[in-house]
Amino acid sequence: MSRYSLDQFLQETAQKDKGEGLFELENARTLEINLNGLVWMKMGSMIAYKGNVKFEREGMMEHGFDKFLKKALTGEGTTLMKAAGVGKVYIADQGKRITILHLENQAIYVNGNDVLAFEPGIKWDITMMRRIATMAAGGLFNMKLEGTGMIAITTEGEPLTLRVTPDQPVITDPNATVAWSQNLNPELTANITFRSLMGRGSGETYQLVFRGDGFVVVQPYEEVYYNTTSSS
Repeated sequence: MSRYSLDQFLQETAQKDKGEGLFELENARTLEINLNGLVWMKMGSMIAYKGNVKFEREGMMEHGFDKFLKKALTGEGTTLMKAAGVGKVYIADQGKRITILHLENQAIYVNGNDVLAFEPGIKWDITMMRRIATMAAGGLFNMKLEGTGMIAITTEGEPLTLRVTPDQPVITDPNATVAWSQNLNPELTANITFRSLMGRGSGETYQLVFRGDGFVVVQPYEEVYYNTTSSS
């Protein structure tokens, strides 16, 4: 086989069955879902599928009035859709790196923009951090995922997990924060310096402070979200 030949390309990029179950990483940035039932995923994340699969956007009141109201108040940007049927579904999110997690009667908080997919048995809710309404732009909401089952999250680049201990809090940039353990309750604080007031700051005007005993996951990239609540 000659180098750079079409046959070589087809062989190297061909879909491969690994037999890993419902969620399977086809590569670092593409998730294969071996569907036999129903899965929730981020709206617009499907890139290809095979089989008898139906896609449907979540209904406005499908998850109850409480979640509908929270979505309206947060202006959050993640709309879910469900894939139902039997087949293989391939999903991705703007080339981000994908991580699969299997929760075993556990819970984790994930930045809403970084939730890619999860099994229907996983309970979820939208939560807001204290003081966020008056201090942060749109996009800084998070989802609590809880129960037993598979979830898939995304990061821009390789994720880094930092340990939080009672004597050693961790402070992060909100736009680089991906997830944290269920027992932590981060606080959003302002770090306004003379340089930031003069428009020469590095951008880290707001910070998340994690105190307690747990972990926080960050990414080597600051995602800037569109502020849906701002007015011109």
